[in-house]
Amino acid sequence: MSRKHIGSSIDSFLKKEGVFEAAQAQAIKEVVAWQLAQAMKKRKISKVQMATLLKTSRTQVDRLLDPKNDITLSSLQRAAAIVGRRVMIELV
Repeated sequence: MSRKHIGSSIDSFLKKEGVFEAAQAQAIKEVVAWQLAQAMKKRKISKVQMATLLKTSRTQVDRLLDPKNDITLSSLQRAAAIVGRRVMIELV
């Protein structure tokens, strides 16, 4: 068979099912949470230390790292700054 791709793309499938935006939002949250956790690991910052630096509780740090939760942009920016990163948002 010479056909490389059979069927529709995952994006078009999700759009057809009416869940594209929700799936995309969840994927972004998962990537951001993973990137923050990796940056903490690289800098050897524990959740307890992160909570102290953010002047918040360990529970709040758990929420920050859980992609199921919605977090504010300001919380994300503060956490990113602590691990030496910054947040960039772009409308495309």
